[in-house]
Amino acid sequence: MKSLKDLLNKKKASGPLNLDDQTVFYVFRKIIKEEFGNVGAGNLKADFFKNKTLFIKSESSVWLSELWMNREKVMRKMNKELGEDAVKNIKTK
Repeated sequence: MKSLKDLLNKKKASGPLNLDDQTVFYVFRKIIKEEFGNVGAGNLKADFFKNKTLFIKSESSVWLSELWMNREKVMRKMNKELGEDAVKNIKTK
């Protein structure tokens, strides 16, 4: 029988994770809620994720500007949870 440690080490060695949109969106909502609170989480919505780029939409240009100014911090926190270089860019609509 394999130990849990062996299985985890094998998963780490297998390379980068194949992330689905919903996982990335969940982590984005969590980070936004930590950084900007419930109001920020209600105004900033992840639209889609493709080629390590996360596209965000909002009806308020003020919130998009706030995200744009803090995008490096948000990406750093997301990559810490998802794995190295999971999100390389954030674009706004």
